[in-house]
Amino acid sequence: MMKRALVIIVCLLLTSHIGVLNAKVLDEDLVLYFDYEEFSGDKVIDKSGNGYDGVIQGKVTQTKDGKFNMGAHFASTSFLDLNGPNIKEEHIPTEGMSVVVWINVESVADMAVFNARAADNTWLVHPEARGEGNYRWLNRGAGGVKIFDIRGGSNKANAWIHYAGTYQRDWGKAILYINGENVGEQKSLADVKIAGDWGQGARIGYNIDDNRPFAGLMDESQVWKRGLTQEEVKSIMDNGVVDHLAVEAQGKLTTTWGNLKK
Repeated sequence: MMKRALVIIVCLLLTSHIGVLNAKVLDEDLVLYFDYEEFSGDKVIDKSGNGYDGVIQGKVTQTKDGKFNMGAHFASTSFLDLNGPNIKEEHIPTEGMSVVVWINVESVADMAVFNARAADNTWLVHPEARGEGNYRWLNRGAGGVKIFDIRGGSNKANAWIHYAGTYQRDWGKAILYINGENVGEQKSLADVKIAGDWGQGARIGYNIDDNRPFAGLMDESQVWKRGLTQEEVKSIMDNGVVDHLAVEAQGKLTTTWGNLKK
């Protein structure tokens, strides 16, 4: 009787976890997710479940040369407009943030991966490939207070590179991972929240002031509202977001089953 009850409970848990993965929202901390598998008219469909589709400005085209299946090619000065003022307050990262993406740049130059600007003119976030030959991960609080500014790694052209900038306020530090490896970390320069709005806009591939255009390929672009661990970064890098979340859910089920058997 006890075994039967355990089986029923585990089946219910499995159904619950599968339901989460198949539900509209993939993960409550995943704000934006573009796998570039679905273009519709002038939009690239956001797969986070939050409905923040990117509106194509210029020439952003789907390509079969993605890191995982399809990807996107960004012609220089082209970008995805994310309609920053329309992003809900609860989705704006303030206590933590991660920007994760596969990139394949056409040259070693200053190129913006993602950019947002707050209503008070604060340049919020700069995940970039740099012309000086490295990568950058920067974030600011309201009023332009710099929280961290990391530069590390070796910028390479015509090669797929996995970029992951992570930060969590209660860690007291930010970390930049390139191809899953820590290439730089910095203790917080100020214990403040990240600026709480994208009032002057948010873009993938071009800064709000029309500078640092991205030219090349992107795949698996993500913005999270928490800091990801190195283990999570490597799992997403190797498996993609959906498979990572499935493995994570399976791990939780295994733990639950083990506890129930005790």
